Amino acid sequence: MSEENGYERVAVLGTGAWGTTFARVVAHAGAAGVTVWGRNAAVVEFINDGENPAYLPGIELPGSVRATTDLRGAVSGADLVVVAVPVKAVRPTMEAAACAIDPGAGVLSLAKGIELSSFKCVDEIIAHSAGVDEDRIAVLSGPNLSREIAEENPTATVIASENLELAKRVASTCHTPYFRPYVSTDVIGTEIAGATKNVIAVAIGAAQGMGLGINTRSTLQTRGLAEMTRLGTALGADPATFAGLAGIGDLIATCSSRLSRNFSLGHRMGEGMGLEEALERSPGVVEGVASARPILQLARGAGVDMPITEAVVRVVEGDATIEDMGHMLLSRPRKMDGWKITLV
Repeated sequence: MSEENGYERVAVLGTGAWGTTFARVVAHAGAAGVTVWGRNAAVVEFINDGENPAYLPGIELPGSVRATTDLRGAVSGADLVVVAVPVKAVRPTMEAAACAIDPGAGVLSLAKGIELSSFKCVDEIIAHSAGVDEDRIAVLSGPNLSREIAEENPTATVIASENLELAKRVASTCHTPYFRPYVSTDVIGTEIAGATKNVIAVAIGAAQGMGLGINTRSTLQTRGLAEMTRLGTALGADPATFAGLAGIGDLIATCSSRLSRNFSLGHRMGEGMGLEEALERSPGVVEGVASARPILQLARGAGVDMPITEAVVRVVEGDATIEDMGHMLLSRPRKMDGWKITLV
């Protein structure tokens, strides 16, 4: 470990690209044992053979990373439980694991999104479904495209928790020469940034797929950041969070790379593909589609204007076309620049 207080026994729930990558990071940071849990026995076997070709072909995994299909066995005895499943799977997974999680273990969420049925952020889902106190929960967000991290491209991230000491300990657990964690106590800001940037990425991907240029992408990124900041601050977040790695940092990465499932789905739709076919071609869950409606509902409940998010919702729900999206956004009333709404 890079510091004495890092977690030694880590369980990662989820064998997708991000879960597998993070398990590799933690192993490189010095964890004594890393157990990855997944439902797919074939993927588990691949991981135990030293690679996950289903999600990270060509990436060698350390020998300290082992995989299992036994959920309770995976979390039993773990000092840190890492949740790397899609948002819709967080609640059932944590309910099933709850009785085996050590009472003193920390829980770290890698998931980014809002639960459709409850409009809850992931830290709230974990607390409710597993009976874990908020001061034992941390969330991770930042410009973290899994393939690039697996290839050890240098990057940074944010670990946020109400418990600063927990955030620092988690940061120690995943600090490597290529993965640099910062810490924060702004959990709601980090959660909202991570969820909303996925929706903005769908819109930007669509614009790119239509052949629109850098001016359009920059406009959508900037106004998307304004939407993220308005919603976050209305819910109690620090606006400075959105100027950092979890905000603009993650937004730039997600909206600039075909490695992003959200950007890629939007790109395919911008080229003329229907939503269902675009989803079928995605290698995993597209959280920007799954979270768009609950984010919009959260915004409406807080009295927050989120026009890009609303446009994405209308497109994915079939009430508007990709072409309609541009008209909806460009025909809006004039405002002062900035993240606050001031009409002129």
